[in-house]
Amino acid sequence: MRYDAGEVITAMVTPFNDKREVDYDKVEFLANYLVNNGSDAVLVTGTTGEAPTLSYDEELEILSSAKRAVTNKGKVIMGTGSNSTETAVMTAKRAEKEGADAILTVVPYYNKPSQAGMIEHFSAVAEAVELPIILYNIPSRTGVNMSVETVKTLAKKYKNIVALKQSYGDIDTITELKMSCPSDFAIYSGDDSLTLPMLSVGAHGVISVASHLFGTEIKSMIRNFKTGDAATAGNMHRKLYPIFKKLFMAPNPVPVKAALAYKDIIQEYVRRPLVELTKAEKADLFFTLDAI
Repeated sequence: MRYDAGEVITAMVTPFNDKREVDYDKVEFLANYLVNNGSDAVLVTGTTGEAPTLSYDEELEILSSAKRAVTNKGKVIMGTGSNSTETAVMTAKRAEKEGADAILTVVPYYNKPSQAGMIEHFSAVAEAVELPIILYNIPSRTGVNMSVETVKTLAKKYKNIVALKQSYGDIDTITELKMSCPSDFAIYSGDDSLTLPMLSVGAHGVISVASHLFGTEIKSMIRNFKTGDAATAGNMHRKLYPIFKKLFMAPNPVPVKAALAYKDIIQEYVRRPLVELTKAEKADLFFTLDAI
């Protein structure tokens, strides 16, 4: 593998206080908590981290806070994607300068580039930094799907494009990616409920939301599958499946922040235009959480 960020990467929420300001002490606390509870790495300032509502200065301070907390216990990956290639390049350079271990960069959203446009976009980022780069394909948010051929082209051309986060539930696509891309190119599930199915056709691990709460269990599921105990892995998948789905009962990261507040780990606050769960929604979520 050209770069191994681990099997369980938590797409970390950004803790806010009741004024919806970044709570940097809680950033440190949460990052440390995660790497002590099953996470091999934390991904900050991604979608789950509410990156669209963060300033550049906030993003860099979150990165620094997470790095201080994690030290040598795990890696810190920074989400640096943008629908502007110039901005994506600038943010990647800043992440490299500030000590990120790797970056995650998403397919440009809203402007819906062609496959050729995606190749130019990601090529510009790859040529601007030496950091390991994880591509991020999430058609439900970007409006376009990155093709197998595009991923293959980028993975073969750039050694620092090391992995793909695939948030598109098509197992055939994972099979085609494994058949087309270099053998040392890693594929991560971007959806907790698809982790085990994707592992079965060659995925390396998961960039997870549920690992905020069940990181050790998700890690054991992956380890059991890879060491040949598919039955135990399947049992864990089925045990966690209800919470995998409930954590997306409202726009991410609203439910997981509510669950973390319920566990007294951080406060539940999100930035507008997101809103916190209603009392009825919380009752539904917490019932599922308590049943596991």
